[in-house]
Amino acid sequence: MAQLQIKRVREDKAQDDGARILVDRLWPRGVSKDHAALDHWFKELAPTDELRKWFGHDPEKFEEFSDRYRQDLDEDASGEVAELKQVLRDVGAATLLYDAKDEQHNNAVVLLGWLRDHRSGF
Repeated sequence: MAQLQIKRVREDKAQDDGARILVDRLWPRGVSKDHAALDHWFKELAPTDELRKWFGHDPEKFEEFSDRYRQDLDEDASGEVAELKQVLRDVGAATLLYDAKDEQHNNAVVLLGWLRDHRSGF
């Protein structure tokens, strides 16, 4: 399995980032493509608009948000989970990028945990 980490897309690119993968549905406002330095953008892998709006980055809703988002990842309706797993098989390290201000309650945290729980698939 690739070495995985998460960080805000607004942070500068680092030597140990590996493949830089944006996992938000919306492009981060005010971030240039040069600064983002993306290798991949899996926008369909992000929570649905409905789930994202319901959650609203409310820490009290994070547990239910996590459960619902993990269920969506299990179903992989967009096929992007399979694509992400292929990317992770091909790289030694990867950084999942997100734009939320809350570093503990966001979709990248959930996705990282889900990937670690399903590491046998890649």
